[in-house]
Amino acid sequence: MQKTLNFALIGHMFMGRAHSHALNDVTMFMKDLGIRPVLKTICGVGEGLEDTRERFHWEKCETDWHKVVTDPEIDVVSIAVPGFLHKEIAVEAARNGKHILSEKPLARNYKEAYEMYEAARDNKVLNMVNFNYRRIPAVALAKQLIEEGQLGEIVSYKGFYQQDWALFGAPMSWRYKSEMVGKGPLEMGIHITDMARWLVGDIDEVVSVMKTVVKERKAADGSTEAVTNDDNTVWLARFKDGFMGMFEASRAHMGRKNYQWFEINGTKGSLRFELERMNELNVYLNNDCEDRRGFRNIIVTEEMHQYMKNWWPTGHMLGWEHTVLHQYYEFLKAVEDGSMPSPGFEDGMEAQKVLDAVVKSAEENRWVSVDEIER
Repeated sequence: MQKTLNFALIGHMFMGRAHSHALNDVTMFMKDLGIRPVLKTICGVGEGLEDTRERFHWEKCETDWHKVVTDPEIDVVSIAVPGFLHKEIAVEAARNGKHILSEKPLARNYKEAYEMYEAARDNKVLNMVNFNYRRIPAVALAKQLIEEGQLGEIVSYKGFYQQDWALFGAPMSWRYKSEMVGKGPLEMGIHITDMARWLVGDIDEVVSVMKTVVKERKAADGSTEAVTNDDNTVWLARFKDGFMGMFEASRAHMGRKNYQWFEINGTKGSLRFELERMNELNVYLNNDCEDRRGFRNIIVTEEMHQYMKNWWPTGHMLGWEHTVLHQYYEFLKAVEDGSMPSPGFEDGMEAQKVLDAVVKSAEENRWVSVDEIER
């Protein structure tokens, strides 16, 4: 008989729906799983909670997360609320012996992220942070090519994440307040930082600039409030292996809706990935026949690519929602195997350490070593 694992989800809006979708479908498509998630409790506040519970087949809903993390029925707590709430929920969940899957960024800064990591470690609970873009088959192919040495010695890494939603007169919300989400490029920068660390290794030092493009926004009461975090951040990096990197995270690039991309250049080849074309990987290998060298566009839909044997026939594309489902698959496989899921809270903590250095660099107008950041 298939083992079950009781899940609670804290957060019912955009990411709550994404998590709910993944939990409903993961065992439907990932047939090798020996564990079936049971959707016990969804927790949230405001409109739409009961509707989300009903549509995504949660057994019950709750408005107080404290009751959720102390509920003896719950095995796993998934956290899909704004980042300023993550630490308190995760620490209490860990103290109550719950395994945890948390949205990114793990917290508002490295210090808070370390406290979450420490609580999970000390209470011996499994933990994962939702760096879901690792779970794209094309990105998995990129990692495979790098690990095989197909690119040779890495020369340069570029990672960009650009959107435009901050330019359309949106009212003041938690997203524009540094006391709630931290300073700098956290929301998007955390993804491209983790991707770089995962693909090519740790970052040694950074130098950065930050800018707030829209400096004031209307509050709910009609007054005007100052925006206290940044719309656009650009930074250079030196990796520990000696090569250079260039990064940008922006919510103020007109025309860019969800434009995340990376390019990696090596002594034997290069590759490029774009999230808006997530089923494709562009690859250049210098050992191709001389008269046929050039970037090739690989459509990563054949069943030999990671996760694809569980999906559709060749040429039928995956979408963004599959990345979250794949993350839950990896989490459940780790539970089944008795291993620590990856990426874990330690990965989330280390990525935030880099971004704390990015913020410090912009504030002090100098190169900052990541090792300068203290918890």
